[in-house]
Amino acid sequence: MSEGLAKTQTGIALVTGGGTGLGRAMAKALGVAGFKVVISGRRADVLETSAKELSEETGAEFFAVAADVSDPDSVRALFDAITSRYGRLDLLVNNAGMGLPAVPMEELSFEQWNAILGANLTGAFLCTQQAFRLMKSQVPHGGRIINNGSISATTPRPHSAPYTATKHAITGLTKSTALDGRPFDIACGQIDIGNAATDMTARMSAGVLQANGEVAAEPTISAEHVARAVVYMATLPLDANVLSMTVMATKMPLVGRG
Repeated sequence: MSEGLAKTQTGIALVTGGGTGLGRAMAKALGVAGFKVVISGRRADVLETSAKELSEETGAEFFAVAADVSDPDSVRALFDAITSRYGRLDLLVNNAGMGLPAVPMEELSFEQWNAILGANLTGAFLCTQQAFRLMKSQVPHGGRIINNGSISATTPRPHSAPYTATKHAITGLTKSTALDGRPFDIACGQIDIGNAATDMTARMSAGVLQANGEVAAEPTISAEHVARAVVYMATLPLDANVLSMTVMATKMPLVGRG
């Protein structure tokens, strides 16, 4: 095992949106891999329950911190808590986000637009900004950031303009972060996920609107497959990086969509 890999596996990780669904699966896998894992989300009770359960399931250390990633003060408090407890951060997984109903663009309100922008894009930026400050100043410096891009970072679904816009923007944030992080040994990559089985994707078995106007059921995959991919990205030495990875259900209609 290389020195870089061993160092990363014993580091401190933060998974936003880590109390439920895909984020919980990522957090669990990172704990099994050897990380001490901070999970954040807006509901303190859910986070505390998840942290306790994950610790019991894995024997790893999980630390729950409630935070609203769209609020700069809340994000600052989250990173202050991490710094106070651990003194450093080796991995940030920007996973927190939300979707909106699949309705025509003109029917969405400005409040809905702002809500999804805050959860999916502003939140990732605010966490990345705080992570940069900590990763640049800690000794030894450096770390890794992994952004949840979604397949909508490249290919939209019908009636998904706000969600798709934020996920396309995450790709730009990923590339800028990877570039600006080079002098400080901060690596950044993106994982684009297609139909991981969570509460958010439960509706897919009943049918999802397709680009040709039809409604069709779509296959899903276990969130554990995505979590394994995140662990692979996370445990590379900092001189290696997965800039972009897509993990998807083999038979979902992404390739050839339209």
